Amino acid sequence: MLKKYIKDIKSADVWSVFRIIADFVKGFDELGELGPTVTIFGSARTDKDNLYYKEAVRLSSMLAEKGFNIMTGGGPGIMEAANKGGATNKNVDSIGLNIDLPFEQIPNPYTSKELRFDYFFSRKVMLVKYSMAYVIFPGGYGTLDELFEALTLIQTKKVTLQNLFHDGGFSNMGVSDPVMDKFVGEE
Repeated sequence: MLKKYIKDIKSADVWSVFRIIADFVKGFDELGELGPTVTIFGSARTDKDNLYYKEAVRLSSMLAEKGFNIMTGGGPGIMEAANKGGATNKNVDSIGLNIDLPFEQIPNPYTSKELRFDYFFSRKVMLVKYSMAYVIFPGGYGTLDELFEALTLIQTKKVTLQNLFHDGGFSNMGVSDPVMDKFVGEE
């Protein structure tokens, strides 16, 4: 039984490679010609009446008016708010990079360009690779993962000309402000 189990895992792994490659090819192909883009990260569970939702709409609308495409994870909450604000200007793209999940991740209706990914890591590469700035709103573990990925890439100089903006309320996300001050304050 153990040998069959190992064989099944190996077979699944081989086919996973093709899905991973497909995710990257799709992302590179569809996003490679984007102009200036800002990626906005934040909670999928933020309600429309929440101050952060309203601020994400306002900020992304202002960015879109200045000619920046808006890119998000394509789901509800802050992602929806950012795409909603980006959709106010028809001269820029409001991009949603969705992930196939059995729950929660329903595409929001405010995207002008939507891509679907099988894997979080390939989606995260696209969210970071094609942006010149990242805006972090409060969120959960996914937002923290995206935040620390962006910080690591900036700190190790694997990405250039990136700017990171946040509301200063990292303690709302379970991360102490002194920890974030260290990372955000470094050059």
